[in-house]
Amino acid sequence: MTRISLLQMDIAFGNVEENYRNGERLIRKAAAAPEKPGLLVLPELWDTAYDLERLEELGDWQGERVQAWAGALARELNVSIAAGSIAEKREDGIRNAGFVVDRTGSVVSRYAKLHLFGLMGEDRHLTAGESLELAKIEGLTAGMMICYDLRFPELARALTLEGAELLIAPAQWPKPRLHHWRILVIARAIENQVFVAACNRVGTGGGQEFFGHSMIVDPWGEVLAEGDEEESIIAASLDLGRIAEARERIPVLRDRRKDMYN
Repeated sequence: MTRISLLQMDIAFGNVEENYRNGERLIRKAAAAPEKPGLLVLPELWDTAYDLERLEELGDWQGERVQAWAGALARELNVSIAAGSIAEKREDGIRNAGFVVDRTGSVVSRYAKLHLFGLMGEDRHLTAGESLELAKIEGLTAGMMICYDLRFPELARALTLEGAELLIAPAQWPKPRLHHWRILVIARAIENQVFVAACNRVGTGGGQEFFGHSMIVDPWGEVLAEGDEEESIIAASLDLGRIAEARERIPVLRDRRKDMYN
């Protein structure tokens, strides 16, 4: 069994120092739970929120700060951390990038959001990623999707076909689209027969309000845990045998018509 905790944060708009303090507080609180998690997940752009106009000032050069910070906490607390996504400054622009570190503090995955969300101005301020990423973490194979990526089923399927058993989805999914959020998260789990851990933020920022409802969903589409609209920690244990059970009873992946589509 692998236990996951989602850290459903209220993110301070453009206040990187406050967000690092709050992120560490939640990580330490989650790691101290009686039923200790193996993997902790932060939301999308938890370091800056969507203060896109100031990312040149606020961004993390090559993710150096988040890697050192998450790595040190992972080693100290003996947990793995999917550090949501942060604003990563690079020579070719700024990326909405997620980093995953294991219990040794080593970076095992570095994924930049593929699909930029024009309605929140990402396409004007950010550079899109160019590759899928998989990681071996806590005894399973995980792939990352970030927020708007959830609307592209081909990405989830591609990760699954590469061996993903868990899809990690950091997000800043705003009101009023709760109905879309819940359906898409559950659908990605059902259609690929994988676990999905989707960590959304709460609070307000940049004129937007966010509803939380972070979710951990199993391969049958059963919601194992779901948050409300308050800052909180949402946790559940994953029975990896559920993946084989679902795929044996309804062999969706085996029955794909690969001759009809790529």
